[in-house]
Amino acid sequence: MDIKKVLVISYSQTGQLTQLTDSVLAPLEADTNVEVVYKKIEPLKPYPFPWDFMTFMDCFPESIYLDPPEIKEIEDDDNDYDLVILPYQVWFLSPSLPITAFLKSDYAKRKLKGKPVVTLIGCRNMWVMAQEKLKQMLNDVEAKLIDNIVLIDQGNSFATFVTTPRWMLTGKRDSLWGIFPEAGISKQDIKEASRFGKAISHALANDEEKKQESICSGLNAVTIDEKLIKSEQIATKSFMIWGKLIRKVGKQGDPKRRPIVMLYVVFLLLIILTIVPINMLVQTIIRKVNKEKILKQKEIFEAPSGSAKDRMKDFL
Repeated sequence: MDIKKVLVISYSQTGQLTQLTDSVLAPLEADTNVEVVYKKIEPLKPYPFPWDFMTFMDCFPESIYLDPPEIKEIEDDDNDYDLVILPYQVWFLSPSLPITAFLKSDYAKRKLKGKPVVTLIGCRNMWVMAQEKLKQMLNDVEAKLIDNIVLIDQGNSFATFVTTPRWMLTGKRDSLWGIFPEAGISKQDIKEASRFGKAISHALANDEEKKQESICSGLNAVTIDEKLIKSEQIATKSFMIWGKLIRKVGKQGDPKRRPIVMLYVVFLLLIILTIVPINMLVQTIIRKVNKEKILKQKEIFEAPSGSAKDRMKDFL
């Protein structure tokens, strides 16, 4: 049997995405018929962790407009890969800037053309708009998205609104005051993500990747909270408007941008405290009236892997 070659390209700022990726890849690493090759994306100017607040907020115009930062050249090889796995984080409802830079690189154009790609997302809870942008970038390099796997932070939206920023800005992810859960994806969810690697290993053994169709369906790969779809769409429009203004003032890191960035922070807080609660109430009513439309939209965004669980027993 020919050895199947799997290319894994990622950037992890906090280290959590690396843990998630390792869990998914463990069954592939144990498969003697699979060779896994890792490539790390390294920005020429590293992003800090923990973030300082201003550096974090100053990233949003470039994130939303997919302006790629400079990254170190990725070492090429002669491998013709059978499958590409692309783990990524979400920044401001967009793929993280290092991932954007990779997908717009000549390396991506060479290595991903015609290849089946599995995306792996680790984030707070909003990822739909980021994945839509990533789909387009994959199309631009003529790659074929066959699966999307998403794991989100533990806790409800209110809890993660506290725990995630605390982790990002202080590096602390422990349970706060014994009330809030630990920040990030639960250890159990990360451990159980190995089911995807088992399914991928099984698929490679049977040449299923050549069909360029989902190989992780039926494994609860993606579950969309339909309550957040409209919020993501509204927030994206806001980011686009303010991001355009801030980019006109100066490039990322330019001190002249700071007053506008801080003005947007104030605007954002006011929106969160006033408009967001009203919008949530209105959207609750709309979802009840347009239930079928919302469910159809949910199904579209969950593709190609979906939220079905019928194959879980085979790979857990």
